[in-house]
Amino acid sequence: MEWAKSIREAIEFIENNLAEDISAKDVARHVNISPFYFQRGFTLLCGYTIAEYIRNRRLALAAGELAGGSAKVIDIAMKYGYGSPDAFTKAFARFHGVTPVMVQKNQAMMKTFAPLKIKLSLEGGYLMDYRLTKKESFTVMGAAKSFSYDGAKAVVPEFWKEHYAKGNGKYVCGMFGINIDETMGHDRFEYMIADLYNPVQDVPEGFVTRIIPAFTWAVFPCRGKVSSTLQDTNTRIFSEWLPALKEYEFAAGYCVEMYDDAGKYPNGTEDENYYCEIWIPVKRK
Repeated sequence: MEWAKSIREAIEFIENNLAEDISAKDVARHVNISPFYFQRGFTLLCGYTIAEYIRNRRLALAAGELAGGSAKVIDIAMKYGYGSPDAFTKAFARFHGVTPVMVQKNQAMMKTFAPLKIKLSLEGGYLMDYRLTKKESFTVMGAAKSFSYDGAKAVVPEFWKEHYAKGNGKYVCGMFGINIDETMGHDRFEYMIADLYNPVQDVPEGFVTRIIPAFTWAVFPCRGKVSSTLQDTNTRIFSEWLPALKEYEFAAGYCVEMYDDAGKYPNGTEDENYYCEIWIPVKRK
């Protein structure tokens, strides 16, 4: 089960290098999976971004080393990658709720954050519905913005709210939500709220076009309230479908969410019968 093995190897790599200058890209490279998909899968399966996990583990270890008073705050700050004692103290206080000095003097409780232990298992039988579909290249037009992988889960929904709040829904309804990281090796990705591009129409100011290349796509249907069904399906893709994937692998740094017309449903995107899809490009190994 390659994906489960990769997650475990990633956690082991992080644990062995917490005092080193490591990034999410370094972790993904170590397990030979594109940062684009590995960061997405790690967050869905573990509940933390890679950066959050590294930060929490470092701060938990730092507290243990400070307890008892023998270690200096500045030395611990530098050991775990903080440029100054002030930056370390602020991060430490946000995580533990107390200052490093209070821990040094045994005047406060500390929070623990144990290493993750990942257990993924498949027991055969039915997993999930999907189909493989070959699609020619197509062009989309929409609003685009660059995001860091760390924290994207919170800010991308705000991008959608901002899009409609500005009245941009009259230009782009939002048929697609598209993640683009063409090199699959960056710390950031481009996200688009997009529709199919009509070449006879002008591109409004502030909007862009992108060509989505021809791929074989693994298409996953999602039925239900969009606020929950997309998250559930994404989690199952990485916890069930991907570990069982033998003949195919990720083909490129694209992930497309296709949304049906919300006007067709009594409760819009939060209708229990609302339909959308997740598309992932794949190729034969």
